[in-house]
Amino acid sequence: MIEITRAGKYSLIIDNPVMIATGMAGFDATAYRDLIDLEKLGAVVTAGISWRARGPAYGPRVVPIGGGFLLHTGLPNPGARNVIKKYSRQWSKSSMPMIAHVISTTYEDVVRCAEALEGSGGVVGIELGLRDDVLPDELTASLDAVREGSQLPILLKLPLHSAVDLWEIAEQSGADALVVAAPPRGTDRDPISGQLVGGRLYGPWLKPQVLRIVGQIAELATIPVIACGGIHTPDDARDYIGAGARAVQIDSLTWVNPGMVEVIARNLGGLELTRAVGALGDEWEPGLGKTQVMQRDQGRSAPPPASPPPQLPELPPRDEDQTAPTDPTNDL
Repeated sequence: MIEITRAGKYSLIIDNPVMIATGMAGFDATAYRDLIDLEKLGAVVTAGISWRARGPAYGPRVVPIGGGFLLHTGLPNPGARNVIKKYSRQWSKSSMPMIAHVISTTYEDVVRCAEALEGSGGVVGIELGLRDDVLPDELTASLDAVREGSQLPILLKLPLHSAVDLWEIAEQSGADALVVAAPPRGTDRDPISGQLVGGRLYGPWLKPQVLRIVGQIAELATIPVIACGGIHTPDDARDYIGAGARAVQIDSLTWVNPGMVEVIARNLGGLELTRAVGALGDEWEPGLGKTQVMQRDQGRSAPPPASPPPQLPELPPRDEDQTAPTDPTNDL
């Protein structure tokens, strides 16, 4: 049992530290029920929900990039009332906890959305998404809006490039957990249409950047940190736990290799089979050997090297002396 929000009357406790991130499995994850044993997961975060309906983005939605993909969806959803009408019964019957991802819009609409989700009965928590350029006052107002509409625990998903600057404000403003981080934005050319497309970036190359920020925040924060970004192997997930994360969310791997999501959940959830030295072959505990079979079937060869985009956060300009001393506080 893992408590992934601050302790209190409405704290959120899950059985496994592995979750599916928002936008990866729709509103109820049933599309993956034949690919993943969903009961092995700790929770699933729904696709983004807003009070008012949102249409899909125009043009290309997915653009392949080196080592991952760029995703531009527009956060389409039929609006909170329609989502709840269609899925609340499934949420209530699900043996897997469902966390609703709320899109931060106006104060009034966030309050209404939180109120509706509170009354749905099938949601165990709310994850609040923010704009990349959110200001501290806007962050506080968005948290206040969710709390006005609901007593469910609030997981705040921080923008990657401003997470270090905003986490303390989020903690002081009432967030119950910090999700680090939302995928960064980028632009690339769609090879089919030839158009330049902007969107969020996904792929294993994100992990070193997110891991550094998770470690910085987890060292200082007094509320749980949940890591999200670039997890494609059990070792990736364990690196985040080692850096101080209480749990992890898996995003792009859910699309690329959904079977590995279950392998990671089994690995971190203690379902890897071990036995004493010298034990006989028939001393395996029934059922637990499936993890090893799945791992074998997924393949153990290392993935090919990923090519990150040409510009990453914190890289110095090319004309700077790469050997020049840096501010030691940057390595905290």
